[in-house]
Amino acid sequence: MADVLRSLRLGGRGDPARACALALGAEGVALSLLVGNGRMAEPLWCHPEVSARFEELQFTLGEGPGPDAVRTGSPVMEPDLDRVRPDRWPALLPPARDLGVHGVCCFPLGIGAIRVGVLTVLCDGDRTMSVQQGADATALAAALTGALLNGDGRGQRGEDGNGNGDRSGSGNGGPVLGLFLDRPTGLHRAAVHQATGMISVQLGVTMEEALLRLRAHAYGSERPLGEVADDVVARRLRFNNSDDTTNNASDNGDGFDDDMNGPYSPGDGKG
Repeated sequence: MADVLRSLRLGGRGDPARACALALGAEGVALSLLVGNGRMAEPLWCHPEVSARFEELQFTLGEGPGPDAVRTGSPVMEPDLDRVRPDRWPALLPPARDLGVHGVCCFPLGIGAIRVGVLTVLCDGDRTMSVQQGADATALAAALTGALLNGDGRGQRGEDGNGNGDRSGSGNGGPVLGLFLDRPTGLHRAAVHQATGMISVQLGVTMEEALLRLRAHAYGSERPLGEVADDVVARRLRFNNSDDTTNNASDNGDGFDDDMNGPYSPGDGKG
């Protein structure tokens, strides 16, 4: 792990998630940052694909070791999901096993009450995490926390502000993690953020409750949260405050303002 962090501080190219997974001897690794007022988990990188799918599953359901680690500020270590009480994450456990996830350990990124993200490590088929693996993952989480809180990773690629190849600092005297924390150019879950705001307006509820309603609908319809959010943004789906249900709605092309005029009414004869 020391070699991986050293390489990344020097702006090493390649896939940081893959490099960290190999260094940890893990089945997979994912890093998500908390963004927006609702502190939604936004994926920064994942390896391999099962890690991305597990992160999406946790995000859709709003439960799992990742959300628990963010909420409590403490690592959540469950290297063998078969030994987890069924009532701890009742919605998550069955589909996680279907994905082939054997065990998960999540490490919050933050100091005290400050939370900036979460590091997720998928355990291998042995369903264990050794003391050394735990120490390495903790060190990685600490390095990520320091980098994020100190303002590192703001798009630097091991260069100074003029692109002159200065790999010794980030412009504020601290170490730079090169490509390790390159920010995405846009939010992967932008539709979820927008849909949450629209539902908040439609139902007259807080953003937190709106996200819960969105997640409940995605879970009930057995669809990814992003797909349901896309339908809300496109006004194919509208949450109705009068009966606490949702309606399928046709896009009439009149713009976003129609979604602010009260519960959807099928008076145009289309549904």
